[in-house]
Amino acid sequence: MKGILIELSRRVVRLPTNIVNGRLYCSPPSSSSLPPNNKLFVAGLSWSVDEKSLSDAFSSFGQVTEVRIMYDKETGRSRGFGFVYFSKDEEASSAKDSMDGKAFLGRPLRVSFALEKVRGAPVVVPRLTGTGNADRKTR
Repeated sequence: MKGILIELSRRVVRLPTNIVNGRLYCSPPSSSSLPPNNKLFVAGLSWSVDEKSLSDAFSSFGQVTEVRIMYDKETGRSRGFGFVYFSKDEEASSAKDSMDGKAFLGRPLRVSFALEKVRGAPVVVPRLTGTGNADRKTR
């Protein structure tokens, strides 16, 4: 019994502490929420949304400098998310607070501050080894 407990204690995997709102970050954010910036991530977009309609929806909160909707390369259909850029951080913060959860063209929006894309930085994905799938064959 003692040997089994020792073996199990070696296999215990500690969960990372850098999980915020269900997202795993390479390094922990400085606070419990992401810092405000002028770029918003907008998810839950209908396929019928285009850049102009998204810009019009957010322009009441300040000067929208750019709107990008992500499209599928093969089908050309919207992937259901995009980015809205404002001229000032305060405008983006006001838009986030007001538009998060609001219905837009029949679908509720999920709005958050966008993370900065880091090019060339390694992405570390923790691997769980020795857990479950004991009957899986090894190569």
